[in-house]
Amino acid sequence: MKDLIMGWVTKLPYGMGHEAELGSAMEMLIVFVGAATLYILVKKVLLFISDKVIAQSDSKLDDVFVKWGVLRRTAFLAPVLVVYKFAPLVLQEYQSASLLITTLAAIWLIILVAMVVTAILDALSEIYHSFPISQQVPIQSFVQVAKLVVYFFTFILISSLLLGESPIKLIAGMGAMTAVLMLVFKDSILGFVAGLQLSLNKMVSLGDWVEIPQHNADGDILEIGLTTVKVRNFDNTVTTVPTQSLITESFKNWRGMQESAGRRIKRSIHMDVNSVQFCDAASLARYSKIDYIKEYIRAKKQEVDTYNQQNVSDAESIVNGRRLTNIGTFRAYIIAYLKHHPNINQQLTLLVRQLAPTDVGIPIEIYTFSSEKNWSKYEAIQADIFDHLFAVAREFDLRIFQRPSGTDIQHIGTT
Repeated sequence: MKDLIMGWVTKLPYGMGHEAELGSAMEMLIVFVGAATLYILVKKVLLFISDKVIAQSDSKLDDVFVKWGVLRRTAFLAPVLVVYKFAPLVLQEYQSASLLITTLAAIWLIILVAMVVTAILDALSEIYHSFPISQQVPIQSFVQVAKLVVYFFTFILISSLLLGESPIKLIAGMGAMTAVLMLVFKDSILGFVAGLQLSLNKMVSLGDWVEIPQHNADGDILEIGLTTVKVRNFDNTVTTVPTQSLITESFKNWRGMQESAGRRIKRSIHMDVNSVQFCDAASLARYSKIDYIKEYIRAKKQEVDTYNQQNVSDAESIVNGRRLTNIGTFRAYIIAYLKHHPNINQQLTLLVRQLAPTDVGIPIEIYTFSSEKNWSKYEAIQADIFDHLFAVAREFDLRIFQRPSGTDIQHIGTT
């Protein structure tokens, strides 16, 4: 082949005296043309094979590698290898040119390998995220660390080629720059350590509802990265939170509620102290018509009458002995009402208690769990329960406490 090229070069006009240079140039041109042809052939073959395999495969995983361009980037390796292999043979008489071309080819080869590796990492990460376990154990931060390692070694290898030094010597020489590197990559190092702690301790997962008040974040986790965590708030804004802050600062994760059998309802109704009174015969007769507590009224009335007959000498005074109160009967009604409510989980705690009186009345606290955990349904159930209790309180001769408003004061002034 070389003799054929040299024979053709000698026939060129004005080529006398430059046969060697023109011959080497023609040989390099042939190498470049061959490399370009090989790239086209390899790319066509790879794409053809990949299309056939993907068409016959029922799995969607192979589509991911095509999406991230793994095969497309791999096709570039063939022409670069051709140039890297044949350039020294063609330019063996021109060491400087041979060294320049082979060095550039080697650098391009290293960059291509790094691009292929990062594309494979991205594809594997997407495949991993298609499995349910990815919600509990996110690996985005580890993928980013792996990419940083690839970029680091790419930089070392390229630097060793340009400087003509061994990569091991460069790595050893960088020991003196450790402090500088730690300062430059401080956030990445802290984020990586924080990511490890978050993953190993399963503190957060993709899709978790978290509240991070220090950063005004309240929503679902979109992404757990090396240095940041993205939270989509309920107003559809996205808050970016440093990964390290989830370790050093407090936050609330609602995953436990979402995985439990119910969502807690804890709210109080404040009763006006002046509306609390003993129940007389008329009020007890009226309360006895309420289905939920008719049996309670009957049993409690019998218990109180028996006690008073045995222990009270003068039952005429309401102070002597035991008496039912309207607020106690109201508490019994709330318990019975919640026990019959279809959206209350009866297997979890159900408690109605009277708290210490305050300047805003007597708090009657409802502590129970809704069987619905969806936010909108939960709020609707909670609202329906308290709508009913606010309305029914007057049936027990109780008044809900409310601070006087302008209308109340105006009403007082006109009466």
